[in-house]
Amino acid sequence: MKVLIANRGEIAVRVMRACKELGFGTVAVYSDCDRNALHVRLADEAFHIGPSPASESYLRIDKILDVAKRSGATLVHPGYGFLAENEEFGQACVDAGLTFVGPTPHVIALMGSKTAARQAAIAAGVPVVPGTADPFGDDATDAWITSEAARIGYPLVVKAVSGGGGKGMRTVATPEELLPSVRTARSEAGSAFGDSAVYLERRIIKPRHIEIQLLGDHHGTVIPFVERECSIQRRHQKVVEESPSLALSVETRTAMAECAAMVARSVGYTNAGTIEFLLDEHEQFYFLEMNTRLQVEHPVTEQVTGIDLVHWQLRIALGEKLTIDPVQALTPRMHAIECRIYAEDPDKGFMPSPGLVRALSTPSGPGIRDDRGVTAGFEIPIFYDSMIAKLVVWGDTRTDAVARLRRALDEYRVVGVKTTTPFFQWLTEQPEFLEGRFDTTYLDNLLKTRQGQVFAVADAAAERDATVAVALMSWFRAHRAVTGTAAPTTSGVWRQSGLREGLRN
Repeated sequence: MKVLIANRGEIAVRVMRACKELGFGTVAVYSDCDRNALHVRLADEAFHIGPSPASESYLRIDKILDVAKRSGATLVHPGYGFLAENEEFGQACVDAGLTFVGPTPHVIALMGSKTAARQAAIAAGVPVVPGTADPFGDDATDAWITSEAARIGYPLVVKAVSGGGGKGMRTVATPEELLPSVRTARSEAGSAFGDSAVYLERRIIKPRHIEIQLLGDHHGTVIPFVERECSIQRRHQKVVEESPSLALSVETRTAMAECAAMVARSVGYTNAGTIEFLLDEHEQFYFLEMNTRLQVEHPVTEQVTGIDLVHWQLRIALGEKLTIDPVQALTPRMHAIECRIYAEDPDKGFMPSPGLVRALSTPSGPGIRDDRGVTAGFEIPIFYDSMIAKLVVWGDTRTDAVARLRRALDEYRVVGVKTTTPFFQWLTEQPEFLEGRFDTTYLDNLLKTRQGQVFAVADAAAERDATVAVALMSWFRAHRAVTGTAAPTTSGVWRQSGLREGLRN
């Protein structure tokens, strides 16, 4: 049995490793700039699907289906991003006789629409944030928009029906801001997603972003998992996730999990998905949306429950019945935190920092997991999301996990490109983070207080190591070419560089 992974980077690597553990063959696809990528090197078979722009490669349904036919793959795992929540891709897989590792195309379409998902939640009896009943486009009159906003109440948020990541979203504090914000959101949504429809929703003051992972099989069983806290966001983009949340009582966790399961059952949901909620200061929660795929932050759930979600995605797709203990899924056995390590320059507004990774050394030891798709010698391209890795740590308590995270960040070395590790080192020193006192506005407000200060913690060490790293890499390659053997890893200068593991890659 072969699985085609219709993705790239760390998620493609993650899925491939799960496939190999289950004894499945793996098929990779790659664009021009990913010829030497880790997911290509790890796959049993790899097929070129076009130029570097995603629109000419990873988003080409016809090319991916052609690879499935040529390779003999019978399952297609979409990962996340690209075509993962594209119902046309799911349907094309079904029509080609392939097993799509995810929900049915109908459910992808239904829950992929924020307003349709909202209606499904209402029908299931789950609380939702007050807002417009239906999306609206350019045909809506200014008078109607104004009256709807008055009915909902200020402050409110204008949201694009399609997409995510903060695009097509505007916060509106006063009636004077309403119509300009609607026009801007429509324009941005149309450019980003090809769909300019938006809707209005009341803004919850100081909300926390909580989500419930779930799995559903083809036999009617839905299992909700312990929550993930995703409130630390920059411009509506999650950057740190953890589980469990400090904000939930056991009673609220149980109620939220049951509401998530109710929504999933009501639409016949199968495979992995996530229900997202907003939590107010009084521990009242509201349905926000559903993600019909595996989430970036799924590793924290795996660590706190001991359940491999990707294994179960594949097993469910093959028709197996869920045998997970619901109590185990809802009971955290530890505390886990994930940081998304990006090739971005935090001193320049988190601008992407593409380029050659000259050396890479990642932390190890108890309670650390590094899910990455990048190795030394890889050129991080400009065409895709700039994530290098997901650094996940865990401990018996949140205090233990934070201490381990700080140690792991201190050991993380990437030479050649700027990364977000120094930003995370700074964040883990902030009292609100340490005490768990934050909401979705916390990070943006905190960053405003820095007033031009630089995040120099990790970069100084990385720059210090850069020269010796490049010299060692050149010597290592020359030594191996001449002798056919690896360099002695006990060399004092090798150890002092802190880059042994990166140089081995």
